[in-house]
Amino acid sequence: MVLDLRYEARNVDQNITSQARIDEWFDAKTRGLTDYAKIELKKKWGTMKRVLSSQSRLEKIVADIYFDIETKDRLQNGRGNAMLVSGSIYEACKYYELFQNAGLKKCAIVTSYTPRTGDQKGESTGEDSPTDKLKKYEVYQKMLGGKDPEKFEDEVKKKFIEEPAQMKLLIVVDKLLTGFDAPSATYLYIDKSMQDHGLFQAICRVNRLDGEDKEYGYIIDYKDLFKSLEKSVDDYTSGAFDAYDDEDVSGLLSNRLKEAKEHLDNALESIKALCEPVAPPKDSQAYRHYFCGDPENKGELKENEPKRIALYKHTSALVRAYAGIASEMEKAGYSPDEIEHIKNDVKYYEDVRAEVKLASGDYIDLKVYEPAMRHLIDTYISARESQKISAFDDTTLIELIVKRGADAVAALPEGIKRNKEAVAETIENNMRKLIIDETPTNPKYYEKMSALLDELIKERKEEARNYEEYLAKIVELSKKVKNPASSASYPKTLDSSAKRALYDNLGQDEELTVALDAEICHTKKDGWRGNIIKEREVKYAIRKHVKDGSEVERVFELVKNQSEY
Repeated sequence: MVLDLRYEARNVDQNITSQARIDEWFDAKTRGLTDYAKIELKKKWGTMKRVLSSQSRLEKIVADIYFDIETKDRLQNGRGNAMLVSGSIYEACKYYELFQNAGLKKCAIVTSYTPRTGDQKGESTGEDSPTDKLKKYEVYQKMLGGKDPEKFEDEVKKKFIEEPAQMKLLIVVDKLLTGFDAPSATYLYIDKSMQDHGLFQAICRVNRLDGEDKEYGYIIDYKDLFKSLEKSVDDYTSGAFDAYDDEDVSGLLSNRLKEAKEHLDNALESIKALCEPVAPPKDSQAYRHYFCGDPENKGELKENEPKRIALYKHTSALVRAYAGIASEMEKAGYSPDEIEHIKNDVKYYEDVRAEVKLASGDYIDLKVYEPAMRHLIDTYISARESQKISAFDDTTLIELIVKRGADAVAALPEGIKRNKEAVAETIENNMRKLIIDETPTNPKYYEKMSALLDELIKERKEEARNYEEYLAKIVELSKKVKNPASSASYPKTLDSSAKRALYDNLGQDEELTVALDAEICHTKKDGWRGNIIKEREVKYAIRKHVKDGSEVERVFELVKNQSEY
């Protein structure tokens, strides 16, 4: 079974800005040559191949591909990678250099070329720029770094298949276009004139199955090999495939706009079905309660986690589907009213997701699970939403409260900050999540923090405090939860979080804490967690100071959760 392919032709236009200057330069460089020699030289350098190899064109294509690598889901998240088919080994070397200069270090060239010392002989022209042959030699030498070319190629191919995040792009000419099976390959960029069987084989490099998040293989064509998108969709056997029977290629290329429209319609239908159980009037509070639960109930936040994850995934799918067709919706068959309605729907569910993420404390996962979303928001929705989210790019809500105090509320989305109850529940859920996450590191301390949070929630619901007093108290509690060292008067000897955790959980016995900490530090070996023998040694060290068997196990689990050990 193979995946459908999505085809896209991209045109990189080139315009001659001054023919007179080109002629003047050519005359200056060919002085002393015969007329025939000048004509022959002009023929050679005036071919289409040389024109399309210009520095300016290659730079534009490099920028285009690098943009995709930074923004397309499969490319930027490390699960997928790409291949670029270049028109010549010289162009492949130029591409490699340009990608390296642009910052893409995880790429390599794989061609039939093997650099030899003899390649340098007779290649000196007295000019600053090297010949094609010398350029290939220099680039390859730099890329290989002293390694044997064959061994280097094997390592690169292995990394491309098994570690796509470490080898994002392979630049090829003829090699690897047949018989090279890499399921991670998702995008094929073609900048080489190809036809018939060679083209057919090449595009099949990206139609291999590779997990649920690889929905299609993508063909990006800089040479217009399929003549036009419409013709390649309507007649599979024309142009590049005219040597094959219909059934051989049927289904290889799908109608991109039709597929994209179905994809968007399905994504909208799915997210609406997911949100159907949300109680009327389906406002911010209703969504928070459905996806987060009551912050007073400690278990509801965790119980509702599957629903939130489903919301995040469905929203991501919706935004990706919308981004893929946003500029061509009218061509896809949507009316102007439908286009506006869908745009508003996408923004609506984006806002819902942002509010639920912040209200539940899940927002910090944004960078891990959806690093491309900020770009999509900026491009397809509005800069305003992006600015709202950016306040939390490098920090959690609780960290922001610790840093800014009550002013952190201003960074919350509009739908939350204008409702005092929404603000309170968002902060409380974030606080609860942090307490749950940190409890294994110091159970006794975080039990006290949990009790203080319960008390604050109760007071808020009973309206025992006004809103300003509540915010002041929640800021104070945030600081205690985030920085235990600042919230209690610990003896001076307890100068680390591990010592303070032992102290809190050993009946606040300072002498026992200091002695046990020293014993553990002296006993533990590198990589002791998960190693039965090394763990046994740590338990024995604890047993010297803690006699009760069940207590030893409890303290051992506490020690395991201390990053300092």
